[in-house]
Amino acid sequence: MTRENINGRRLVGLFLLGMLLFNFPLLSLFNRPDILLGFPVLYLYLFAAWSTIIFLTLIISQAKPDTQLPDHRW
Repeated sequence: MTRENINGRRLVGLFLLGMLLFNFPLLSLFNRPDILLGFPVLYLYLFAAWSTIIFLTLIISQAKPDTQLPDHRW
């Protein structure tokens, strides 16, 4: 399996994580009238989740796609 295949799978997993983070059940947990550091909690959650997705995308995309990984088939 090549690094390119693994990176593709990781990006699909990251997309699914983003769908989970920005979907109704989790957003409703943070939709409160509370203020943290002068900002609504929902805004802080959205910014933190968004920046985490961008950071993980950067890490995945920086991996070199031309290296061959060892095959662990038994």
